[in-house]
Amino acid sequence: MATLLIALAVVATGLYAGFMLIFLTGIMPALGRLTDEQFVAAMRRINEDVPRGVFVSVMLASVVFPAAALAVPGDDRSAAQWVLLAAGLGLVILNHLVTIAGNIPLNNALAASERTGSADREVRKAFEARWNRLHLVRTLLVTAGFALVVGASLA
Repeated sequence: MATLLIALAVVATGLYAGFMLIFLTGIMPALGRLTDEQFVAAMRRINEDVPRGVFVSVMLASVVFPAAALAVPGDDRSAAQWVLLAAGLGLVILNHLVTIAGNIPLNNALAASERTGSADREVRKAFEARWNRLHLVRTLLVTAGFALVVGASLA
C-alpha cells in the first residue's frame, strides 16, 4: 500500500510542480508583455478561475498522498524519510506558508482594487514583481518536494 501511495504522490507532486513551473516560465512572462490594463484584468480572471476543481484536487493530492504514505506502516524507513522531507518541507509547510502569507493577500488586494477603481498601473506595480518572486519560491519548493518524493519512490 505504501508503494502505491508513494507512486500517487509522485504523480500528484509532479503535476503540481509542472503547473507551477509552466506558470513561472510561460504564463507570467506572456502576461508581463501586456499593457497594465490587460495584465491586471487577466490576473484577476486567473485568480478567480485557477483555485477550483482540477487545480485544487492536484494541490490537495500533493499533500494527501505523501501524508498517507507516511501513515501506512512499513519496513522501509528510508523511503519514509524522503516522503517526510517532501511533505513537511517542500509541500505542506513552506509552500503553503508562502502561498497563504504572500500570494493570497496579493491576489486579494488585486481583486479588491477592481471594486475601488484603483489605477491599473499602480495596482500592477504593487502586485507583479512581488507575486512573481513569491511564485518563484513556491515553484522551487514544490519542485524540491517532487524530487524528494521521486527519491522516496527509488529508495
